[in-house]
Amino acid sequence: MAIDADVIITGGGLNGPALALALAQAGITVVVIDAQPARARAAAEFDGRAYALAIASKRLLGAIGVWDRVEGETQPILEIKASDGRPGEGPAPFFLHFDAAEIEEGPMGFMLEDRHLYAAFLDAMEAEARITHLPATTVTAQEAGPAGITVTLSDGRELTGRVLAGCDGRASGTAERAGIRRTGWGYGQTALVCAVAHERPHEGIAHQFFMPSGPLAILPLQGNRSSIVWSETEKEARAIAALNDEDFLAVLRPRFGDFLGRIELAGGRFTYPLSLTLADSYIAERLALVGDAAHGVHPIAGQGLNFGFRDVGALAEVLVEAHRRGEDIGAADVLERYQRWRRFDATALALGMDTVNRLFSNDNPLLRAARDVGMGIVGSLPGLRRAFIRQAAGIAGHPPRLLQGHPL
Repeated sequence: MAIDADVIITGGGLNGPALALALAQAGITVVVIDAQPARARAAAEFDGRAYALAIASKRLLGAIGVWDRVEGETQPILEIKASDGRPGEGPAPFFLHFDAAEIEEGPMGFMLEDRHLYAAFLDAMEAEARITHLPATTVTAQEAGPAGITVTLSDGRELTGRVLAGCDGRASGTAERAGIRRTGWGYGQTALVCAVAHERPHEGIAHQFFMPSGPLAILPLQGNRSSIVWSETEKEARAIAALNDEDFLAVLRPRFGDFLGRIELAGGRFTYPLSLTLADSYIAERLALVGDAAHGVHPIAGQGLNFGFRDVGALAEVLVEAHRRGEDIGAADVLERYQRWRRFDATALALGMDTVNRLFSNDNPLLRAARDVGMGIVGSLPGLRRAFIRQAAGIAGHPPRLLQGHPL
């Protein structure tokens, strides 16, 4: 069987390019099949989308040569404050306060706009000879065999690789064509995503307000701007999303509060239905799923992309080590190493966030009292508080080498 590339990646968002770079830099040839036109997301205008990158994700980006391209566009997260709240009432008296000064690694994370990160990935892929990027292209069929896996493209071409990596999101066609089923449920919530400009500086502080209808995250961007991820019930979110900008702000302001002064929209507005979706298997014959294709989680802690980068680090390490040992990188026992490494960890964290969302997205007075006391207890114990910070930063335990900042 003629092999066009060692690894074929479907999905050119963020996980796909990160995996491509990690593999290519270790000597593995890659094709990235990207449904988007080449520069569609790397627009000059800010559209409101941004990510909270954990320390481990920053290290991965550094190890694959992307961090230096984006560092000047990032906003460090120096503190995190989380509390119960109701619209117009402000935060509850008990709250969690995490400070970067409590760990040795520096800022707990970094905010980065989508347009800057995506453009940096495109530039890095274009500079890597082992990566072939096929924009505005999709996969219409795939067939695995003993020696490789062949995909049919939307333009009629066929490509064959040793492994197919599905980085194509929650509605993964890669998983569906492989017969991989999913387990999950909807939350009855929709995320309203935007960015705002405000009068006062945010001082690098991220805020998480747990409202009865869902959490509201206020995440610092460069300058006097913040990214908003606002969860509401589906019915309420539909009504809010249909408002014009000024009426939208009128609904947001009592939830946001006045601690940053006057706010105005900066960029576009987006809505995303919220659900938990877990693939029943992360692998199939000559196939591995990465990121949202494997596990779509609630954005309550901004961990979706960070979870995906953990998958990237683990799969890249497994494939590169197998390649250097002369193994068939698409063999079932090789791909099973990836699944053993990631599936339990990702599922446990996804279900943990599911539990937190259910615990906080209500106005039950007994639960409200219990969670406020719980936050007060965690906030008063430095050791436990530090453990929470390290876990959220992705630096607890033994993460993949790339997430420790070491190249493969």
